[in-house]
Amino acid sequence: MARSTGGSSGGAGAAVAAGIVPLAHANDSGGSIRIPASSCGLVGLKPTRARTSLGPDYGDVLNGLCHEHVVTRTVRDSAAMLDCIHGNEPGDPYVAPPVERPFLDETKRKPGKLRIAFSKTNPAGTPLHADCVKGVEATAKMLADLGHEVVEAAPPLNADEPGNIFLPMWAAWLASEIEGEAARIGRAPQQGELEPLTLGLYEVGKQVSSAQYLMLVKEAQGLARRVAGFMQNYDAWLTPTLAAPPIPLGLINVNEPDPLVAFAPAVDYVPFTPIQNLTGQPAISLPLAMSAEGLPIGMMFSARFGDEATLFRLAAQLEEAMPWKDRHPQVWN
Repeated sequence: MARSTGGSSGGAGAAVAAGIVPLAHANDSGGSIRIPASSCGLVGLKPTRARTSLGPDYGDVLNGLCHEHVVTRTVRDSAAMLDCIHGNEPGDPYVAPPVERPFLDETKRKPGKLRIAFSKTNPAGTPLHADCVKGVEATAKMLADLGHEVVEAAPPLNADEPGNIFLPMWAAWLASEIEGEAARIGRAPQQGELEPLTLGLYEVGKQVSSAQYLMLVKEAQGLARRVAGFMQNYDAWLTPTLAAPPIPLGLINVNEPDPLVAFAPAVDYVPFTPIQNLTGQPAISLPLAMSAEGLPIGMMFSARFGDEATLFRLAAQLEEAMPWKDRHPQVWN
């Protein structure tokens, strides 16, 4: 294997793509359901914030950035599993909006005429890989052919968003988890127990003060307000899940302790997926495109907060119009 299956949850994505299991658990704090789904040619839904409980051990993770669900080969399986696991538990700090009907039923309903925005550049205005642009254009054309209103538009994000909010928040959370485990076992991490990149992120996280962290939370909430305002005019927002086809293995060097150096080769690879973690809105990656080299490219649809129903209806329509069920790796055989 020469290409990354994405992460985290890359092992889950590889297992489903290879036909070992029909679906596999994944969680998503910055794209870790949707990234492996895109990289492995699968369906990956990140639910609305608090749609699935993080109890009993957590109330939330990263102030609501983390979501639990699965990667699957079909829209139906994703909906059926969400029917099984959604809902709140006693003591949860907040709950998602109630659902009108089972998600599986939504996959059997027509979406109606939707107003859908699409983007072919990242928040900084930088063009995406040509194969990803072709995927967006082909998907937008199909949406128009299906009767939807399709408009090129994007929410009002700053060029340095969401990375400047997400990375220090994530590093601070990682530091808290490492120090929590150290307190539990009564010792600090020993040499060789953590990868150098993890240790580097741990050091970054320890430098984020409590005041700085709360300021980041406030910035994330401001971003969520702006995106929510944009979504009042659209039923869904289409982007490629990633800015390029699956990257080569080793491009991100886990043995490099400086996170800025380690992530530099792929700094523009994940411009979209953290946005929905910061806003809490649901988003789904669908295997609707392929690169010129035959690599999978996911197309991501985001919906308004609490509106997985629209995503499942639209995803089912696209699964029928642009089927992927017979596209699988040779190892499947």
